[in-house]
Amino acid sequence: MSTTELRFHARLLRLPVALLGLSAGIGLQAGELPGTQVFKFANVDGIREHGVTVSTGEYRGRKALRVVQPARGDGFAVLPGAEFQDGVIEADMAIEITTPLFPGAPGFGGIAFRARDDVSGYELFYLRPGNATSPDQAKRNHSVQYVAEPGFSWPALRRAWPSVYEAYAPLEAEAWTHLKIEVTGRDAKLFINGAPQPTLIVHGLKGEDLSGHVALWGFPGQTTWFSNLRITHAKPAAVRNGGEAAGEWRAKAVTDAVPMEGTLKLTREGETLAGSWSGTFGNDLPVKGRWRNGYVEIEFEGVFPADSSMGPAGPAAVTFAGWIDGGAMNGRARVANRADGTVALMKAP
Repeated sequence: MSTTELRFHARLLRLPVALLGLSAGIGLQAGELPGTQVFKFANVDGIREHGVTVSTGEYRGRKALRVVQPARGDGFAVLPGAEFQDGVIEADMAIEITTPLFPGAPGFGGIAFRARDDVSGYELFYLRPGNATSPDQAKRNHSVQYVAEPGFSWPALRRAWPSVYEAYAPLEAEAWTHLKIEVTGRDAKLFINGAPQPTLIVHGLKGEDLSGHVALWGFPGQTTWFSNLRITHAKPAAVRNGGEAAGEWRAKAVTDAVPMEGTLKLTREGETLAGSWSGTFGNDLPVKGRWRNGYVEIEFEGVFPADSSMGPAGPAAVTFAGWIDGGAMNGRARVANRADGTVALMKAP
């Protein structure tokens, strides 16, 4: 075989590998999965700056991507490549405090996914490493956070669902931390430093977009470093937006206080929900709520608890929230200052 032929066959052998790498940066045909995307951050080619500046550098002995946000507001480094829907995102991240915006700033940094082109909408897991070593237990419980925009900032989630969308994690300030995010349909899990169990689990992601970009997030007054980032795409779960809320539903909730069940009758006009609840808390209770492309938040007031052993009965504000997929909804249930848990709704035939 001639030298030319040998070179030609060698190129053929390399072709599948080249195509695999290419698939990480372009969209594939419907039904195909993009290849795994690996970012070594040897350069900043293709990374889109949105309110941040990015460059390469070295931090604690490793080459990494430097993300600096000069001013308050949302700032992201949007990664190039195929859109992400379901799969796994892994990276090492470190937060170097430089000029803290306020005393005791814990540092803020994380990874967004399913982000829109203009980053006006996204899902985001982020860390506050300095909180993890605070002597105040309440502050320690705010070490890890989930948020989604638009509409589900950390203050909004903390007020509506205390402790559900944040958690403690054993973090070290200014050290490298390994993050692993697993996303399947409406659910996501965050793992820290190779732990076998997730630090934070989100059932019913709040964002409306089912696919989008992966983006890196930091905060003013610090340098946020990222290295060894890998995106592995998985076959998307069969979920779709626009689920109809109108109709009669059977509801069962499991909480940290008592189980709850009843019948929910709903009507919808645009984004406004109305109807009634009968069951735990009372009968024919007026219901109001909001519908957003299949995501619902339902509220009503009743009397709780029905069992005197749980304490004296009194007014109870009840909230159900979650996504409707077909004839079912699996979401959160809360009785203000009384109980918290999960709720399952099944549409009556």
